[in-house]
Amino acid sequence: MLYSCGNSDKQNTKTQATKPEVSENGKDIKFTDAANLSFIKTEKITSSSLQSEMTFPARVAATSVASQEGAGRNLILFENPDLTANYMSLIQHLTNINQIQNVSIKQRKIELDRAKDLAANGAATGREVLEAETALAMETTNLNNERASLIEHETKLKLAGFDPKALLDAPAGKIWVICEIPESMLQSVQKGSTCTVQFSSFANEKFTGSIDAIGDVVNSSTRMVKLRLTLKNTSAKMKAGMFATVAFDHAVTNALSVPKQSLVTVQGKTYVFIKIGEMQFERREVIIASLVNDRAIVISGVNQENEVVTQGAMQLKGLSFGY
Repeated sequence: MLYSCGNSDKQNTKTQATKPEVSENGKDIKFTDAANLSFIKTEKITSSSLQSEMTFPARVAATSVASQEGAGRNLILFENPDLTANYMSLIQHLTNINQIQNVSIKQRKIELDRAKDLAANGAATGREVLEAETALAMETTNLNNERASLIEHETKLKLAGFDPKALLDAPAGKIWVICEIPESMLQSVQKGSTCTVQFSSFANEKFTGSIDAIGDVVNSSTRMVKLRLTLKNTSAKMKAGMFATVAFDHAVTNALSVPKQSLVTVQGKTYVFIKIGEMQFERREVIIASLVNDRAIVISGVNQENEVVTQGAMQLKGLSFGY
């Protein structure tokens, strides 16, 4: 009888399932028993060429509106208040540079020439000439400082995807839309080509925009490049900060894709699970450009040769998010 009870306890211990270890707020899932992995299948992510309408998230970054005060330039309303400050500072520095170059420095040169002429004729002292030279040097220094500050604000605007000169010359009724694409897809777009833009606020309407510029910098973390698009906003319907999607109809080369069943969505975000060890998986947030047949083109979140879960993603979702 004692033997029988002891044997039963051992049998229960063997049949009891070992729970996976979930850490990093559900991001990492580690199995300790290979028998529990029978429901999971994976495949390596590869790049391929696909014909697709590529869709990318975007936003209205700025709008141009007519000034009600009769100012020489139209107003640029930015989504980001820091950029508004940069733009206003840029205008102020341009005004200061114009003032120093065309008024202050010219005046100081006239004063220096007069002091030198008077000194040559004994009507002024060397000290007065030195003071005039110092005044001119100070204005030159002020000019250089203003130019340096101007470059700083120009750089910040460019990094945000804007051309400072285009902003200064922009007519009223123009908007700028910013989106990002992976560097591997740069060959699929070119400056001047058209695209379709849909705004969350006007879901049933489609607008035609054009690629105004392609960014000069690749984000070192995401490997994404900014595109600046321009659209007409004659009815003033679109506002800075609005969300949009931008679609390009192109043959996509070197596109990373995963099976649609690899995707899980939680609270508006999309995830996949990547195998990072023999019995360990990691949740990754991804951005999907479009769906082509049974594949989803991924533009951010995974790399080529990552091993993605193709079956069992829903079970991992339950472990990861506690469902």
